[in-house]
Amino acid sequence: MFQVTIPQMSCWGILFSHPRDYTPVCTTELGRAAKPSDEFSRRNVKMIALSIDSLEDHHGWTKDILAYNNEESGCAFPFPIIADNQRELAVALGMLDPDEKDKDGMPLTARCVFVIGQDKKLKLSLLYPATTGRNFDEILRVVDSLQLTAKNRVATPADWQPGERVMVPPNIPEEEAAVMFPAGVYTKELPSGRKYLRYTPQP
Repeated sequence: MFQVTIPQMSCWGILFSHPRDYTPVCTTELGRAAKPSDEFSRRNVKMIALSIDSLEDHHGWTKDILAYNNEESGCAFPFPIIADNQRELAVALGMLDPDEKDKDGMPLTARCVFVIGQDKKLKLSLLYPATTGRNFDEILRVVDSLQLTAKNRVATPADWQPGERVMVPPNIPEEEAAVMFPAGVYTKELPSGRKYLRYTPQP
């Protein structure tokens, strides 16, 4: 059985698949993922990529990716790429794209992103079409939100960025919220009169 282990699970994990090595959009994606790899490491996130290509193809292609990033020849690629030639893991995790096939008519891996928490549970899944490259700044933002809300009883609003105010969930009573968030809770007045839009500075 094909297994992937995130070491000791003291960290978070990101598993993301791409359709094919030596293709333009995938090269820009993994090149972009490699650039902020230090940002993921700083957040205690381990990254691993996957496609149905061979290990030999992965090794050769990473040299192209590093060249695309204008890295010096001989630099190490910052994260591993799984060679799922038999599609075992892709099938098990539902990562195959029925609309994208190889020359033999076999489905390619989709542009999936799985974020896995320290508790080994899936926290987020994203699926992009083959024609659309992923935004890794957004994936970093999502990780920041997931890690913040894993430690604090808050939620992050649309377009939230680290350091901005967060929202107090409606299941926290006013009295409890006042104690829980000593920096203060601001309630937005609404025509309905309902006090469900509550903000507080990021803990």
